[in-house]
Amino acid sequence: MYTDTSTKVRTALVIGGGIAGPVTATALVKAGIQATVHEAYPAPTEGIGGSLALAPNGMAALGLIGADAAVRAVATPIVGTVMAVGENSRRLPSLADVEPLQVVGRGDLQRVLRERAVEAGVRFEYGKRLIGADQGPNSVTARFDDGSSATADILIGADGVRSTVRTLIDPQAPGAGYTGMLALQGYVEAGPDLDPEPGVATFAFGGRAYYLYWKMADGRITWGANLPSKSYMSLTEARAIPAEQWLRTLRETYAGDVPGELLASRTTAENLDITGAIHIMPPVPHWHRGRMVLVGDAVHAPSNSTGQGASLAIESAIQLARCLRDLPDAAAAFTAYEGLRRERVERITKRGARTNSAKTPGPVARKVMHAMMPIFFKLMNFERTMGSEQRYRIDWDAPVGAETEAVR
Repeated sequence: MYTDTSTKVRTALVIGGGIAGPVTATALVKAGIQATVHEAYPAPTEGIGGSLALAPNGMAALGLIGADAAVRAVATPIVGTVMAVGENSRRLPSLADVEPLQVVGRGDLQRVLRERAVEAGVRFEYGKRLIGADQGPNSVTARFDDGSSATADILIGADGVRSTVRTLIDPQAPGAGYTGMLALQGYVEAGPDLDPEPGVATFAFGGRAYYLYWKMADGRITWGANLPSKSYMSLTEARAIPAEQWLRTLRETYAGDVPGELLASRTTAENLDITGAIHIMPPVPHWHRGRMVLVGDAVHAPSNSTGQGASLAIESAIQLARCLRDLPDAAAAFTAYEGLRRERVERITKRGARTNSAKTPGPVARKVMHAMMPIFFKLMNFERTMGSEQRYRIDWDAPVGAETEAVR
């Protein structure tokens, strides 16, 4: 039976080496806590393909661990956004006094965060797939499928939407939900008939499916498809289907769309990333138990519609480290951490769920969207909708419990 002796946390096992894991470990080291990352893959990976956006709040959080400049060096800044319904498009407003969105390849981001963690003194252990954990009065021991184990004061689950740690904390915990869409990403060369404005991302509602596209710094165009699919498909299942078959599906889906048809027709098998189902996490009842706690997608994974998934994971990693730094024991730190994060992440997740429903409208709903677009823009208060999300800043130096957050 687990008993808490209220001792200060000095060491941590971090499960998962993707995005939240390295950030958490680096922040813990900054907070004076020794951290080791245990990753299931046998060697460092460059991610599962595709790109993601880091919002200004996420970049600000990365600045607290000294990783922001390296991320900007490999990212494409998005200074403007356009929403298009059919051939009707409007420039979206933007927030003043915040930096642009930074779009970065998942592999590049993971590499930068891993390098920063190693530089800070974090150790990485590979080929360590977690299968169980045993809690004692003063420590927790992780057990891995290679027969090895590791012990520390706490165990942090940064192991993604299919988190093993989440089920160890609560066997009845909900799993990640499926949004009804599959994600693919392609890369094509710009040309006279396909040359979007640099630094501008377009969110396009095509005749059958949603897609987005932007021009990268090297002149190529990146585009992402969100294919409606009633059948769930994991990454492994999606990648088992030949790329040429996916290309046929893309070309059929975006036929007649401008410029979706051109984007699909010019994407080749060599320039196609298949990333599988798009997930969204429902509210998780229990974020922690005893000496185990969740961070990042393992506990809050809003859909890609929010543009906040990675940024929220980074924020939570930083806040968890602050709580462990300032509070006397794991129980108090985990409770404070959840109090700082739950309302914010669940509010943003709800916004993403509403956006998802607009990505797969039927023919009638699409006509309504087209007709209502001018009214939508007239009534839209972008500052009210996005300001509190993107202007959120963490005061690393403020003692946890003493500060009042200006923006939640």
